[in-house]
Amino acid sequence: MNAPAQAAASMTTVKFARSTSREFVKELKQRVEEYFKEESLSKKANGQMVLKTLIMLTLVFGSYAAIMSNQVPLWGMLGLAIVMGVGAAGCGFGIAHDALHGAYTSSKAVNGFLGLSFELNGASSYLWKIIHNVIHHTYTNIEGIDEDLAVSPLLRLSPLAEHKPIHRFQHFYVMFAYSLTTLFWVFVKDFKYIFQRDLGPYKDIRHPKTEIAKLILMKGVYYTYLIVLPLMFLDVTWWQFAIGFLALHFTAGIILSLVFQLAHVNEGPEHFKCDEQDTMEDAWLVHQMKTTTDFARSNKLLCWYVAGLNFQVEHHLFPKVCSVHYPAIAPIVQEVAEKHGVPYHTHETFMGAIAAHWRTLKEYGKPPAGDSTVLAQV
Repeated sequence: MNAPAQAAASMTTVKFARSTSREFVKELKQRVEEYFKEESLSKKANGQMVLKTLIMLTLVFGSYAAIMSNQVPLWGMLGLAIVMGVGAAGCGFGIAHDALHGAYTSSKAVNGFLGLSFELNGASSYLWKIIHNVIHHTYTNIEGIDEDLAVSPLLRLSPLAEHKPIHRFQHFYVMFAYSLTTLFWVFVKDFKYIFQRDLGPYKDIRHPKTEIAKLILMKGVYYTYLIVLPLMFLDVTWWQFAIGFLALHFTAGIILSLVFQLAHVNEGPEHFKCDEQDTMEDAWLVHQMKTTTDFARSNKLLCWYVAGLNFQVEHHLFPKVCSVHYPAIAPIVQEVAEKHGVPYHTHETFMGAIAAHWRTLKEYGKPPAGDSTVLAQV
């Protein structure tokens, strides 16, 4: 897994064991390769994925055009703002996520173009590739390195993280915190990360000036079309606009946060800290199996909307395979895992996964009874 172009003066190198579960790793890769060959399928996007891409873009920019027409009543505008939020999250799942992993198509240029949908929804694709593709996918649920565990000081997403008194109540306010996710992202998070010297395992980062310029430019584009132009041309008051803007972001924030957090902060997945030598006891693929869970695999509507990201186990094992194929390869992964005694976590339903996530947050909110550096599992 290679990081995007960047320079770091130093880096914490975590080593995963190579001697464990070799047969599991070998058979798993072989079986998945055989599936695509036998079915004569590309590992990249198919027609179904392309259609979904068009639908999600239409939800966002079709709704935006309808709002900007000034022909829709206020309640209709609010409804369209919510639809934009659903579409924005869908663009993240069904377009940008696959494209930025290089999974949508074999063309680097096309993936890069589709990845710009991230910028059009207010986020930096460059920083996402560092924080998510490299750091999170390599060091999943490793406390102090995986940046996805440090999304907010209000949330304790690992039993190995520092506990604060407010965390006792996190299971009550977590949905409100999640609703702020994209607002924080477009106004604070990217700026914080682009100027932050230490990020995950990287120390003293120097980002390319071209990426800094791109971030500032694309933020300007987003602020212009989503804030400046509506305030200039819509026949609404500033507070009516604010309600619609917040409705969009609250919708997108809750959807995005839930889908990604259900996969790792839940009953089943484990959390780790490195030892003094910065080594892990498992092979990388086994580590992914221990720290990730699937959910609602039989829910066809959810699978379609979140682009297969409820199959997070498969995504973490094969991030360059388009998510549209995850439902088909999941039985293979589960069968090989069971054969070799490797954990395979899954929750049968979406609501069941949410309930388990809530219980996990409640448990993590309790003050540690003993040494918080010991490996913990709910």
